[in-house]
Amino acid sequence: MRIAVVGKGGAGKSVVAGTLARLLARRGRKVLALDSDPMPGLSISLGLGPLTTAMLADAAEKDGNGRWRLKKGIGAARAVQRHSVLAPDGVRLLQFGKPELEGMAPLMGSLNAFYQVAHRLAQTKVLSGWTIAGDLPAGPRQAAFDWAPYAKFFIVVVEPTWQSVLSARRIGRIARAGNGVKVLFLANKVSGPSDTKVMADRLHAGLLASVPADDAAREADRLGMALLDYAPSSPAVAALETVAGELERRSGEGSVPGSSQIGDR
Repeated sequence: MRIAVVGKGGAGKSVVAGTLARLLARRGRKVLALDSDPMPGLSISLGLGPLTTAMLADAAEKDGNGRWRLKKGIGAARAVQRHSVLAPDGVRLLQFGKPELEGMAPLMGSLNAFYQVAHRLAQTKVLSGWTIAGDLPAGPRQAAFDWAPYAKFFIVVVEPTWQSVLSARRIGRIARAGNGVKVLFLANKVSGPSDTKVMADRLHAGLLASVPADDAAREADRLGMALLDYAPSSPAVAALETVAGELERRSGEGSVPGSSQIGDR
């Protein structure tokens, strides 16, 4: 199963991506979480706290034309093996990093290496049995520029507001341009059935599921904690557990663990 989570800023996509990654790992899957968002979020939702590390900086080099690339001998599997970090429930996290005072310049090597890893994942047999959950930045840009070529499902997180719906429709149109990609809309911060109906009508599409507005999610965010650690029995977690099961059903994979190990490739 390979998913990318997208949506308008503030829709809750990092919470969805991080929580789903851990819930899928608890179902026996080997899970790689990919964070291509320069804003903090996924590492917190995975239970690691805020991480700014440019994880692939040591895997990148410049070619003769001054362009960044992965170092020779480093493929996707080796990059994951050497440079990802372990999160709770056995999830592996790989990110290109978060800008600090110096801006994006120190991250460019890691960023370009990350993009190349994302594009090599589909051809890497060592990781073929792994579940991949990507967290993309707000808006349609990375979907348009092919930052998640590994994804078979784009989960578009939508809030019950017109701005969020319009953004979701645009992102959905762009994602559908990918070969064989399925777009699934996930309603988040829903107050009741009326919200769900209005969102489905405005999206002109069915919803994968609805995640209720949950005070626990807001408090976990305020504290900088993973929702799954702060309130494991919360309504939002219960809804996302249902989403995990539905994704397994739609992917036709079931809750069977992958057999592949990360090799030195």
